[in-house]
Order: sequence, then C-alpha cells, then structure tokens
Amino acid sequence: MLFAPPVRSVPGAHIVTKGRCECGERPYTAVVKTLPSMTILAALCASPAVGCSKADAPDPAQAPPAPAPAAPAAPAAPATPATPATPATPTAPVAKVGAPAPSFALNDVDGKEVSLADFAGKNVVLEWFNPGCPFVVYAHEGGPLKDMAAATVAEDTVWLAINSGGPGKQGHGASANATAMSNWSMSHPVLMDPSGEVGRLYGARKTPQVFLIDASGVLRYAGALDNAPIGKVDGEDPYANHLQRAMAQLRGGDPIDPGEVPPYGCSVKYAS
Repeated sequence: MLFAPPVRSVPGAHIVTKGRCECGERPYTAVVKTLPSMTILAALCASPAVGCSKADAPDPAQAPPAPAPAAPAAPAAPATPATPATPATPTAPVAKVGAPAPSFALNDVDGKEVSLADFAGKNVVLEWFNPGCPFVVYAHEGGPLKDMAAATVAEDTVWLAINSGGPGKQGHGASANATAMSNWSMSHPVLMDPSGEVGRLYGARKTPQVFLIDASGVLRYAGALDNAPIGKVDGEDPYANHLQRAMAQLRGGDPIDPGEVPPYGCSVKYAS
C-alpha cells in the first residue's frame, strides 16, 4: 500500500490528495474526510472508501483489445539458381576412313573459291596447315614436305593445304599464308577456313595432319604425315612416311593399311 501525503486536518473539510495506486500503478484520487481526533489518514488501494478513482482507473471492459499477434512472415522462397549457359558443341566429325569424303568449298589466299568437287575423278591430299607451327615449318623447310607435294602433284594427285586457324590465332590470315607459300615455294593452294567448319568436319586436330581421298571420293587415309616429328623417329623403328606409303598402296590397288595413324604437331588453332 501507499500512504497519502500528510495533511493538516480541518474539521468539516474534505482534502483531496493525489498519487498512484500500488496496484497496477494507476493514478488515483484519495478523498480523506477529516475527523476531530485525526490529522492523517492512510489511503489504501484496497479500501472501498478510498482507492483508485473510477475516473482514473481504466475499465477493462472498455479497454481496446490487444492487437492480435502478427502472423509470422512466410519464409522467402529460395532463389532459383541460374541455369548455366550450355557451351556450344563443336560439330562432330563427319569424315570417316572408308566413307565418302565430305564436300566443301573455301577461298584461297587470293580470294578464289576452290571446291573439292572440282577435282572429281582425281586423288586428293588435304594437308592441315599453319605457317606459325614449328612442326609445319620443319616439314616445309627441311622435312618431307619440302618437295613431296610438288612431286605428288606432278603425278596424278591434287594437293590442297587448309588453314582452320581463327582470327587472331597463330598463322591466321591470307597475308601470312601467302608469305609462307612464297618462302617455301609452294605451288599448291592454301585454303582459308577461319570459321573452322571444314576442319571440324574432317576432325582435324593437328598441323600437319593429312587426309588422302581416292578418285571415287572416298577417304582412304587420315592421320600423321610420318613417324618423325621435327625429323626424329620415336624409339628404334625405321623412318616411315605414312602418307607416301598410303599413296603407293592406293596406286597399286592394295588395301591401305593402316588407314589411320594418330597425328602429331601443333593443335589446330580454331576460333573457339
């Protein structure tokens, strides 16, 4: 309980004191009636005569209802991870030994179109070419390709070099290839395949890598030029020029065996 502040009694007067009820900490107005023999009267919160005034005490029936607790927010749906872009799939090789060679048409370093179909009825050698590749440089400057193409063309075979290097890649560009042709006295054309479409069509992976097509248009050999990258034979095997052997078998009407040998050299510098 709390005590009202002491007051001086005046008979017949009503003294009003104010304070707060202990119960609930509400304001109250305590009305004390003085008596002749008393000067101080305790104000009790629980007293029916004095206590919390109705004017000051809130009426529970009239009190506004407590707001309903807010519903918990629904958990945010997890972000859907972005689907990674699917990388472009390179064209699967179409050329297969024993099957018709895929046809194509490309421009040479002078911008003239050359088509495989132009040479129907003739044997054709395709040489994947890159004038910046050390293996190609060796083969043309002091290796087997120094005069092999010229001798082959003089017989009964067409020789086409193809550069599938993309823009900005090693050995790309008509000017660089024309310079190499001049420096190496190449009489056969170099065809430009900057998109790499023809290279992928044939499954060209290295430079130099060669393909032999017979007069009926069937691919008969695909792979390494020989077994001596940069002029050095691996192991103790004797030197073997795989392309020369395949051409001799073709001319003699013999089966070409083997028809494929894994190529060596620089990777073809495709655009992507």
